[in-house]
Amino acid sequence: MDVKKAYESWLEDAYFDKETKEELRKIAGDEKEIEDRFYRELEFGTGGLRGIIGAGTNRMNIYTVRKATQGLANYIIKEGVKEKGAAIAYDSRNMSQRFAKEAACTLAANGIKAYMFPSLRPTPMLSFALRELGCAAGIVVTASHNPARYNGYKVYWEDGAQIVSPRDKEIIQEVNAVKDYGAVRTMEIEDAMAAGLYEVIGPEMDDKYMEALKSLTLRPEIIREEAKNLKIVYTPLHGTGNLPVRRILQELGFENVYVVKEQETPDGNFPTVPYPNPEDKNAFALALELAKEVDADVVLATDPDADRLGIYAKDTRSGDYQSFTGNMSGMLILDYILSQRKAAGTLPADGAVVTTIVSGNMAREMAKAYQVDLIETLTGFKYIGEQIKLFEESGEHEYVFGYEESYGCLVGTHARDKDAVAAVMALCEAAAYLRHMGTTLCERMQELYKLYGFYKEDLCTVTLEGKDGAKKIKEMMECIRTDVPEEIGGVRVLEFRDYKENVVLDMESKKKKETGLRRSDVLYFDLEDGAWCCIRPSGTEPKIKFYIGVRGTDGANADARLSGLTEAVRKLAEQD
Repeated sequence: MDVKKAYESWLEDAYFDKETKEELRKIAGDEKEIEDRFYRELEFGTGGLRGIIGAGTNRMNIYTVRKATQGLANYIIKEGVKEKGAAIAYDSRNMSQRFAKEAACTLAANGIKAYMFPSLRPTPMLSFALRELGCAAGIVVTASHNPARYNGYKVYWEDGAQIVSPRDKEIIQEVNAVKDYGAVRTMEIEDAMAAGLYEVIGPEMDDKYMEALKSLTLRPEIIREEAKNLKIVYTPLHGTGNLPVRRILQELGFENVYVVKEQETPDGNFPTVPYPNPEDKNAFALALELAKEVDADVVLATDPDADRLGIYAKDTRSGDYQSFTGNMSGMLILDYILSQRKAAGTLPADGAVVTTIVSGNMAREMAKAYQVDLIETLTGFKYIGEQIKLFEESGEHEYVFGYEESYGCLVGTHARDKDAVAAVMALCEAAAYLRHMGTTLCERMQELYKLYGFYKEDLCTVTLEGKDGAKKIKEMMECIRTDVPEEIGGVRVLEFRDYKENVVLDMESKKKKETGLRRSDVLYFDLEDGAWCCIRPSGTEPKIKFYIGVRGTDGANADARLSGLTEAVRKLAEQD
């Protein structure tokens, strides 16, 4: 792309509004900033858009949102499902409501009815609603847990899951085919409503969602008995979770729910946290202060679009609050589901647990113990959602639970994406049950380690922004895949998987086979003694990610092994 020409076009073209031009004039002479804003079109990737809010082709703004929506509209029309319409939701981020309305107006201008939530809603509610409404597609305006300057746009299809191959690539082709911003169709909301092409989703959808969640409880009698005793601290981190999380807990009977007041109100600037991510321990600072004041049993945080859940729980032996990784909380919920369904005789003989290749390995042992299948997918919850559809089509498995290491899980099939509201419900039910049994989440986690193995995991990330950063990430991946290390930190590599090349290499015999999954830019190392490492560029942020996992003989041994392997992986990243 001719950066200077694109910049000048946005300044001169009457299509772009006054505010956009004023923003661009302020960077006149800043060649680096102009290049970053215009060196490419904001990429519509396999899940949609995500980028920094601002003016320019490589930014999230009303024009890039309209352009993406025009491409999606063209695809919907080509597929012959125009009459089904599309559902739209948005979170608390800056510009989210505006972007959602712009998307609705572009859909309507193309003759596709837009069903819009009246105010911010969690991402899983979009997945639920579009299936309830029988829509062809869905859009969520969110950048999940990214910093405040970001926003994004995720696309879902009629099964309620995010788009996957080949549909994602087909939609990308349609979006890329839209070359002229000025040719994108749009109309006023009032005109769309008059034409029957814009409808506000009513409160009955919230009621249906809540009923769907409550139907998933396994021991309602235990909840009724213990709900008045369990103390819960919750923070929505200025996001969408506040109302639905409080509602589900209240309707289940949990009385002692304390919300962090400073983080209760939706705010796209996220003034109390530098990074609104429940994976980040700093995001829990205020919640932990409140937990100590009220002597809480459980501390919960959801991200801005309420599809990820982070937790702390009180260790009654030490009096401290222990943090739980996404793998740990996933195992606690999975353990509760499997044990209670087995006891009730409702665990299906063809049951399946679905997780990703970068999640921990304890689930394998737990699945074996309960005689259910474990199915692994590529990273991204859309692949877990896809499995639910495949199960329904083939009849080969019944979905039991799905989770990923990045603090996301799905209890039930009411939605086809990770659901932090449902996760809160399940986690609190498990905590109530354990309290009834005279134990705690912390104690149960230690029991799970003793039962299935001391599995520990870590994640290292390297942030490389801009055009040069993207180039460096690509070079790092190519360097590692072309010069495969035989050991990492003194730990021997047994098997190397290159998902981009669809090759699994046995390092000793040098025999090769296929991965069995879609092609993706992911490198995976199976190491001796139950250790592993996986490397992949982030699909939503300018980062390259290094996932590490080990199995120890006890907690201290696992921690030591993990520390050593993590350090070796850091050196591998620096070297390349």
